[in-house]
Amino acid sequence: MRLLLISNSTNPGEKYLDYPKENIKKFLGDKPVTALFIPYAAVTFSYDEYEIKVAERFREIGHDVISIHRLNDPVAAVKNAEAIVVGGGNTWKLLKMIQENNLIQNVREKVLSGTPYIGWSAGSNVACPTIRTTNDMPVIQPDSFHSFNLVPFQINPHYLDANPAGHAGETREQRILEFIEMNPGVNVIGLRESTMLLIENMSVKLVGPHKARLFCKGTLPVELDPEKDLSFLLK
Repeated sequence: MRLLLISNSTNPGEKYLDYPKENIKKFLGDKPVTALFIPYAAVTFSYDEYEIKVAERFREIGHDVISIHRLNDPVAAVKNAEAIVVGGGNTWKLLKMIQENNLIQNVREKVLSGTPYIGWSAGSNVACPTIRTTNDMPVIQPDSFHSFNLVPFQINPHYLDANPAGHAGETREQRILEFIEMNPGVNVIGLRESTMLLIENMSVKLVGPHKARLFCKGTLPVELDPEKDLSFLLK
């Protein structure tokens, strides 16, 4: 199994997918790949627009994408994919469309058989057992919370330590602590901006300039260092 799970697509002042593009290039390898792109997280812009934006960056690194919405049979598209790329946006909408197109089990089987998977933001969320650690507003109701279940832990993308001035609500940490209190057997990774998890077979590595934050029931949150072996997360 090979996964590249990215926290965010874009840093301030940068082009879309600019900062992770070299990581994506290395992950996919030197041989040109046309990846199957799943754009279902888009809400306020079209799938066509999304495909163009992602394809532009992929072509810079010698690869390409074709969006699943252009193909008549989504299940067949997954089964024939060289790689699967799932973009960010609204996680609830993404999961709803994935479920409606009968892709949960088909993507899971395809990725577990070795097909590379790249996701960012919502695309990283759906690699988890459920989407219950998303930051997104539930603008639509999927059939269930269950997603691809490619990893045994949950991810909270765009994880923030700060409590903004004037904000009287719970911090991100408090919300995740609530989650593990109600779900004591499920660990959560707070994935800060500009970072990603590289998972190859049974190896897990945090890539990027910042630490990640691990939340487990019964212990204080732990900071995880980049480049260190985090394979214990898969147990």
